[in-house]
Amino acid sequence: MTYLVFFIVGILAGVIGGLLGTGGCALIMPVIRFGFDFAPALAVGTTLTAVVFTASSGAIQHIKMGNVDKETAMLTGYSGILGVIIGSIVFGYIKPYGSLIDLIIGIAFIVVTLRMLYEGITGLIAAAQPQPAPASGQGLPGTPLSKSILGSAIGFLTGIIGLGGGYALVPSFLYLFKAPMRFAIGTSMASFVWMALVGAIFKLYQHVVNIPVAITLGLGAVIGAIYGAKLVARFKPAALKTLFGLLFLYVSLKYILIYFGITI
Repeated sequence: MTYLVFFIVGILAGVIGGLLGTGGCALIMPVIRFGFDFAPALAVGTTLTAVVFTASSGAIQHIKMGNVDKETAMLTGYSGILGVIIGSIVFGYIKPYGSLIDLIIGIAFIVVTLRMLYEGITGLIAAAQPQPAPASGQGLPGTPLSKSILGSAIGFLTGIIGLGGGYALVPSFLYLFKAPMRFAIGTSMASFVWMALVGAIFKLYQHVVNIPVAITLGLGAVIGAIYGAKLVARFKPAALKTLFGLLFLYVSLKYILIYFGITI
């Protein structure tokens, strides 16, 4: 029965991740950390392992759809692997300090919150105004060096807190490189799958993965992401991002305050 609950959580995470473009990990991690009382390190490792399933599935789909800048994906992915290795080594040293991991994740979730609230509120304001045509193109601007630095930084972050794909790569491609949306999402998936895989291997070696739970969550999220992508046209993304931005504000504060012994 418990695994059925995890499967449903995975489906919901996939649906929401598909709607918001953040990936399912942003929902899975706080749910298993606080809803199922996973230790901080175990929540990170289990979430990252589950994300391997969604990242792989998403990467395959976006490659088929022609939404991947392969050169950028290779540069960001390969440099990201180096970052994941270094971040995972650092994680090994802080693994016993659960409260510190919570604090780092809480600060990271502030970024998710600000991104969602910004995109949501500006989207609601602009909804009634004429908008220019969305950016188009055949790839991602930017130099190989800048893409490699970005990959290493996101990989390092992934190695420590298990987040990085839709959470960090997509907005980086959009705002730093001014990439078209479809390429930002597709290339993010294709880049991040390697970071997630290497990170998951390290987390398995570090004994911070509940394997059955990770597989159950991952399979559920793959299914949910399919439906989430189909539901995008039925909802106003700006309203959803504002709503979930407020939710993630609560999540980030919960993570940060627990470091100081305050529970909300």
